[in-house]
Amino acid sequence: MPRDSGSIGRLRDHGDPGDAPSAPPPLTSVVNPARPSAAEEARTIAASTNTGTLATLTADGDPWASFVTYGLLGGAPVLCVSNLAEHGRNLAGDPRASIAIVAPTTETDPLANARVTLAGIAEQPTGDELAAAREAHLAAVAAAKYYIDYSDFSVWVLRVQRVRWVGGYGRMDSTTGEAYAAAEPDPVKPLAAGAIEHLNADHADALVEMAKVLGGYPDTTSATCTGVDRYGLDLRVSTERGIAYTRVGYVEPISAIDELRAATVELVRRARSH
Repeated sequence: MPRDSGSIGRLRDHGDPGDAPSAPPPLTSVVNPARPSAAEEARTIAASTNTGTLATLTADGDPWASFVTYGLLGGAPVLCVSNLAEHGRNLAGDPRASIAIVAPTTETDPLANARVTLAGIAEQPTGDELAAAREAHLAAVAAAKYYIDYSDFSVWVLRVQRVRWVGGYGRMDSTTGEAYAAAEPDPVKPLAAGAIEHLNADHADALVEMAKVLGGYPDTTSATCTGVDRYGLDLRVSTERGIAYTRVGYVEPISAIDELRAATVELVRRARSH
């Protein structure tokens, strides 16, 4: 479901932006601002790669960051950790951990790229869950077949309790482990690069119309699609007041990339009918 920011307001932990530059506000109402929830964004990022930075605590309580690979059991990261490695010893002594995951790069500025931090308790699964976790890790990290069954390696599952998602500058939110576990990765976003390129190259005028009528910026002079997901389009708009970002949601969410064309055609029709 789209994000209900009020339900997780108590988890917000980003400070006042102070004198950071602000984008011009919309001049009219955004018709449909629906977008993925923080939990959905996080699940999508976690499913987009198999590497991250694991943070553990040493015996002295010092933070220790390690580059790791992982698979996913549901949304829970599954690690295959050497018991001889520092992070392996750390987990055995204190199971509190977090993993920072960066989505495949789409921006030239690294800080404009999407990422997520998943924090919780790492546990060694047993029985049927161990078998499932092992398969989940192998499905994501094929090379692990050469060492996963060695006696000095152990499989760990990070039980996610807290999630912090950052979508780039000015886009961030927190959510719970429960919401993260219940969410699903976006089925459209990982496959949308070609569609975004096509929209920007061949339908720039249509994007301007969407931004003017549906996106709340009637003073738009140009618009660029920066993202596509199951709920709608992200647009960067240029106005005489400056650069702004807006959202144009579809009439109904879509469930596959091959439904995108019909959904965007309908957006154009709606923009031109007003």
